[in-house]
Amino acid sequence: MIDNTRNTLILTGQHVIDIVERFGLDPLMDLLIERLTIAIEGYQPNRIEIPVRSGFNYLSEDPGLIEWMPVHCKDREVVIKVVGYHPNNPATFSVPTILSSIYAYDTASGHLKGIADGVLLTALRTGAASAVASRYMAHPHSAVLGLIGCGAQSVTQLHALSRVFSFKQVIIYDKDEKVMQSFRDRIAMLQLGLDIITANMEYILLYSDIVCTGTSIGVGEGPLFTGIRSNPQIHINAIGSDFPGKIELPPDLLRQALVCPDFLEQALIEGECQQLRPEEIGPDWVTLIQNYHAYPDIRNSRSVFDSTGWALEDQVVMQLFMELAEKFNIGLEVALENISEDAKNPYHFLYSELIPTRH
Repeated sequence: MIDNTRNTLILTGQHVIDIVERFGLDPLMDLLIERLTIAIEGYQPNRIEIPVRSGFNYLSEDPGLIEWMPVHCKDREVVIKVVGYHPNNPATFSVPTILSSIYAYDTASGHLKGIADGVLLTALRTGAASAVASRYMAHPHSAVLGLIGCGAQSVTQLHALSRVFSFKQVIIYDKDEKVMQSFRDRIAMLQLGLDIITANMEYILLYSDIVCTGTSIGVGEGPLFTGIRSNPQIHINAIGSDFPGKIELPPDLLRQALVCPDFLEQALIEGECQQLRPEEIGPDWVTLIQNYHAYPDIRNSRSVFDSTGWALEDQVVMQLFMELAEKFNIGLEVALENISEDAKNPYHFLYSELIPTRH
């Protein structure tokens, strides 16, 4: 058991995998969706402080960003995720587009309680967020899922949504033919038994009940499409917009839908909401979920979940994995911080050498 006053629990990428394998992928996603739902239902802004994320965006030969996403659960902990987004990573460096680490601090002392590799945790929580939003916004009998963009995020989007909906068919599109061809193999471990077909975006928008857009479209290159008819009951989880000037959906579609951002202040800067006037934006998902009966027609009309990533999601998934790490005794406990024997003397380790030896 970790000594919460001195040791720091480190969960490497392999430790995270070990936890998933011990607990089970489906039970883990189910529990994460449940925990995230409870966290949103009980969210109180006077108890949990979540500022807009900040960081550095750079346009160079390898463009990208490094951002930090903090959340302060008052009288308990601060969780900060540092995330890098670099769309050239898979082709140039053979590593995921999104790399991240998550840090948890005890607010009583400032002690660093834990560090976890955030690559899989981010993918899991992003999928869980779409599942939570879709449960409230999509038609409950949604049977066809469309995926525009078939990279890493599409796998956890499909997995999470399949835990909430009984899909019969998945329609996929990606501009990279090889990515589409490998999709079936990459989701084989989910054992969903779904009919998977490839199609263009026009077909996906017209015949899907739920669509997830998760692409690496460049700044200023969007939207992905224009002037396409869509299912009048379609729900879209837009997860790819995470840069100022980076958008996936056209404004005419957004104006036909109830647009629900995960975090309004952030979505106005780097989400789909940056294209809209304030009066064209619906409730954020906390307001929607906590006041669900005020929106009785949402499941029977077009809706968009503008998912830019909310730090509360990182806090929920970090807490879950630290709990499971302790349950399964997985992880590395390290005395990372220089804690002096004499709290008022940072040079305590030299002090004993200066004391004369008595004979």
